[in-house]
Amino acid sequence: MTQRTLVLVVPPSERAALRASLAAGPFDFRSVPHALFSVKGEGAVATLYASGKLVVQAAEPEVFAERWLRAAIPPPRDAATVTEQTPTVQSRPATAGPVVGSDEVGKGDYFGPLVVCAVRLEPGQSQEIERSGVRDSKTLSDEQCLRLGGALRARYAAAVERLDPRDYNRVYVPGKLNELLADLHAKALARLAQPGDRVVVDRFANERLLQTRLKGLPIRLEQRTRAESEPAVAAASVIAREEFLLALRELSAEHAVDLRKGAGSPVDQAARRFVTLHGIEALANVAKLHFKNTQKLRWAGGRTP
Repeated sequence: MTQRTLVLVVPPSERAALRASLAAGPFDFRSVPHALFSVKGEGAVATLYASGKLVVQAAEPEVFAERWLRAAIPPPRDAATVTEQTPTVQSRPATAGPVVGSDEVGKGDYFGPLVVCAVRLEPGQSQEIERSGVRDSKTLSDEQCLRLGGALRARYAAAVERLDPRDYNRVYVPGKLNELLADLHAKALARLAQPGDRVVVDRFANERLLQTRLKGLPIRLEQRTRAESEPAVAAASVIAREEFLLALRELSAEHAVDLRKGAGSPVDQAARRFVTLHGIEALANVAKLHFKNTQKLRWAGGRTP
């Protein structure tokens, strides 16, 4: 298949967003001399050089650009044409005020911590997040979240509240998980929110839980369904999941058991392996004991933690 080349000029202010957009896609990053980065995948090779020129080689490079850069790029005049154009994106106004968003990860996972992250975006940064392709972490792979999480932490203000299993089991009260979540959200948000900020959080079943905990802060609180459509919440979702995945990997390595996500059959199998190696009492160090997975374990004498 014939390969064509498209050259775009990427301003310095757009380069981090471009890298994040590609990191969220099915690409492998490669090392190329004099390049800031280079990726390969989906039949395309894209290389961003230190000069700011992005060279895209593909059968249809403008299709690649439209999808991953979200730019209105006219097609080349012929297969040999090399086009230089600065990508532009239609998005929310860059003058929008600061916004803080928070999200949680781990509440449905037997193993690993409960994590809440808040992210504060200054005017113009929400637009940056939108351009980058960052979205709700549930729509991304683990590896995408691990790559994006570090990049987001490095660029944007973030606050993470993490409750590891032993502490979780100590403070959890049956039927009061939303209260615990509201506490963590409030702590993370309070670390970043400033007077007048717009604060966006996924709607709690009882909205007063978070309102009460944040009533001392002079902020504009919005609780709404599908809050991950807000760029600050989407970024918080990715960082929270990165934190959760790293913690789960650490626990797995420490205990020599592949602790799985979720609460299904693979998790039950991992729980049995863990208890065989470390004993039932040690389960509190890695798992949320009130889950039904704990009751599924069968031991001599019927003992469970």
